[in-house]
Amino acid sequence: MRRISLLFLCLALVSAVAVAEAPFEVDIPLNLAGTPLRIDITGVTEPGLTATVLVDGREIGSQPLEEGDNRLSFDDAAVGGGAHKLEITSAAGSATADFRVLPGWLSILPPLLAIGLALLTKDVLVSLFLGIFGGAMILYSWNPFAAFGHTIDKFVVEALSDPSRVSIVVFTTLLGGMVGLITKSGGTHGIVEALKPYATSRRRGQLATWAMGLLVFFDDYANTLIVGPTMRPITDRLRISREKLAYIVDSTAAPVVCLVPISTWVGFEIGLIGAAFEQLGLPYDPYSAFVATIPYRFYPIFALVLVVTLVMSRADFGAMRKAEIRAREEGKVLADDAEPIADYSSAEVEPPADIPKRAINALVPIATVIVVTLIGLYLSGVSGVTRGADEPFIDWIRNVLGNADSYKTLLWASLSGATMALVLPVSQKLLKLREAMAAMVAGFKAMLMALVVLALAWGLSGVCSELQTAAYMVGLTSDTLSPSWLPALTFLLSAMIAFATGSSWGTMGIIEPLVIPICHSLALASGLEVGSAAYGSLMFGTIGSVLAGAIWGDHCSPISDTTILSSMASGCDHIAHVRTQLPYALTGGTLAIVIGNLPVALGAPPWLSLLVGAALIVGGVTFLKRLQGRHT
Repeated sequence: MRRISLLFLCLALVSAVAVAEAPFEVDIPLNLAGTPLRIDITGVTEPGLTATVLVDGREIGSQPLEEGDNRLSFDDAAVGGGAHKLEITSAAGSATADFRVLPGWLSILPPLLAIGLALLTKDVLVSLFLGIFGGAMILYSWNPFAAFGHTIDKFVVEALSDPSRVSIVVFTTLLGGMVGLITKSGGTHGIVEALKPYATSRRRGQLATWAMGLLVFFDDYANTLIVGPTMRPITDRLRISREKLAYIVDSTAAPVVCLVPISTWVGFEIGLIGAAFEQLGLPYDPYSAFVATIPYRFYPIFALVLVVTLVMSRADFGAMRKAEIRAREEGKVLADDAEPIADYSSAEVEPPADIPKRAINALVPIATVIVVTLIGLYLSGVSGVTRGADEPFIDWIRNVLGNADSYKTLLWASLSGATMALVLPVSQKLLKLREAMAAMVAGFKAMLMALVVLALAWGLSGVCSELQTAAYMVGLTSDTLSPSWLPALTFLLSAMIAFATGSSWGTMGIIEPLVIPICHSLALASGLEVGSAAYGSLMFGTIGSVLAGAIWGDHCSPISDTTILSSMASGCDHIAHVRTQLPYALTGGTLAIVIGNLPVALGAPPWLSLLVGAALIVGGVTFLKRLQGRHT
């Protein structure tokens, strides 16, 4: 009996020591080789603690702890694959844990799986779902049941819980309802009739689409969702393929917005640039630096030039040429096996045969969206922005737009446009209220497929975030950077991350804070002085390459939200849009690297690269057209 009592006493003492030595709980989320080590510490009760972290007996760093829950991240302490032992010590005690690091290449498997299956099977829904499921399998220790459940209850649901994404869903749905109403009321037919004297040829129809894309320069989402539905009935009548319409819409929206110094992108960009400049103590104004990077954004500029050159020359190549021949010669704007992700052909939105077809019933709602967007950007941005006595008007407007809430603004605009589209035909007694509401609901339903695709694409983006896909890809290239190659490598890295994650904004948020300090360090190591022309050229070229590369990756990726929205707005089969746009995007991206990034990094002025690139585009397309003429 005494022995048993002694045994219990020893166990109690051991337990007490264990508790004393473990003043907090340690959890290690999935870590991949080549990515920063992440450690979650929960239950910290003592203030002022500092945790010293050792892996396999080697100290990798120390970080302060706050009361409650903490996530430690050691950016410069990537751990190799295999089993490891973790020890965390502090003044209050210590804790240990065993963990395993998986190979880093696993982080890029989910996006590659989704993209590859989408291009192979032409079924974007199944491909995106399997991409999320594959990532969940990695995250949840290859447990298929846990992965299957968390695919929907974690990644898709959490993707839709983001207020900004919910805003995108709502204003997209409302704009779909507006399009259904203006179609049912005869407004779109009225626009077609009104533009018949002007859009008399395929070339003019495409040129009008390109020009309209340039005019709606303040936001890429608004650009896509206004230009596509407005021009679709016109391009259909002119036998322009839906693939070509989607390409023109996609290749004018983001490129135009990113090149204009007054848009909804400016505030985000300036915020990233300004934070990095402040950290480094650089004597550059963030907005002036933003403007200075515009000539270095070669891909967006070349994309706009390529669109208008193809339109004017009436030349196409690759899969787009086949689509255009089909539309021109067979009258099929969509392929026989196409599955548009937004279908506006429902009989529910066909206008009654006996009502007048008035363009005003389409133009007024569209104008309402544009005007309310501009007013909303001003009203949401002007609060808290005071104009200085000597401040130029353009700088004040830039500050207002930078402070604006574009998501709220687009919600106001889409609701106003849908309301106007409802009131007009009812007040003119063209439609009964019940008919008008049915048309609006039909417009909502036309958006369903696109919204499901968007939700799955955002879910896949969440998987990539958990797997640290972007961090792994940055780690692959961090040791290969040099001053002369930096802009080109930044462009390629941004494109790869945008292609894999489907988010140009997410890419900018990841890459911009990383490459600006790297560029600064490499420039100083190469003997360049801050403020010199050579330093400025390297810095502005690198910053410009981030946004340009992000847009390039977006244009190539089937999981990009803007690419999905372009397919939706144009009523195009999504994979057909990706396959036909890809050769054009690759052409523009290759020119951006070879004619833009590399020569400028070696000292060539950016304007010269732009002129040479534009000349090569015009000359190349002209030569291609002549070559095609000999064989047709």
